[in-house]
Amino acid sequence: MAKESSQQSHARPPHRVVVIVDENSNPFELSCAIEVFGLRRPELGRELYDFRLCSPGRRTVMRDGFFTLTDVAGLDAADSADTLIVPNRPDTDVPRRPAVLDAVRRAHERGARLVGFCSGAFTIAEAGLLDGRRAACHWMWADSFRARFPEVRLEPDVLFVDDGDILTASGSASALDLGLHVVRRDHGAEIANAVSRRLVFAAHRDGGQRQFVERPVPAVRDESLAPLLVWAQERLGEPVSVADLAARAAVSPATLHRRFRTELGTTPLAWLTGERVALACRLIERGEERLDVVAARSGLGTAANLRARLRRETGLSPSAYRRRFGPASR
Repeated sequence: MAKESSQQSHARPPHRVVVIVDENSNPFELSCAIEVFGLRRPELGRELYDFRLCSPGRRTVMRDGFFTLTDVAGLDAADSADTLIVPNRPDTDVPRRPAVLDAVRRAHERGARLVGFCSGAFTIAEAGLLDGRRAACHWMWADSFRARFPEVRLEPDVLFVDDGDILTASGSASALDLGLHVVRRDHGAEIANAVSRRLVFAAHRDGGQRQFVERPVPAVRDESLAPLLVWAQERLGEPVSVADLAARAAVSPATLHRRFRTELGTTPLAWLTGERVALACRLIERGEERLDVVAARSGLGTAANLRARLRRETGLSPSAYRRRFGPASR
């Protein structure tokens, strides 16, 4: 019976991601969606997503007339989406087409997941779906967004917000962060890491990190945190503390904290914990069932701490995570 169930799960069609492209849409975020969800990845041995573009018209002029998109599916393709990525564009004060807003509402009503990149939160809010809910948008439009949609709980200065069935990213590059977060949610940390390696992009930046992070270009030599991060990642199973990181970097803990805030937009402890949780996820996905072993090898210490951290980061218990992403699920 279990074998039959597993075969049936493999027979299910891949999750369908549909992007609505409207007039003056931003090419960069469209490219992010294509790169994360649209490319075939034969090295993974399975198809992650069924990806389609759609538009309300036969010809769609992209932002500032950079190019024109033609011959994509009509707007009715949005009605079959499991995840619908809504339009985003720089002219946030221009109302969206009623047909586009209707498509977004229909998708939400039937239970599809909605994703907005950059100014995409305006589209979802204009459809009336964000009142009383959390959202992110680009810092440049935060005041405008609050003025137009006062009932939305806008979270300023974060990379993205995951509010369950509605997810929004703040700016252009954070579209990649949110895209990888969605892959991690759907397929686990191991697959998300493989996709990020293909992108040559950071595998995991937490949504709560700051939008604007100062990264001054070094005048003479690289004094970034990169060598320290690599050193710590190679020792996650060891009792490495923030004090140890500071000592390795030959700075005080206070200075290290400031450097993490400046370069990564997070704290040393939050970064270290996030890396350990990601390692724990990978160990579970690879088949390790002993929670005490996972906790020890990932540096989380105890099975109780592992359970608490994993649930906080993924919303799943270790057993639920194993059922969803472990070897038996593939």
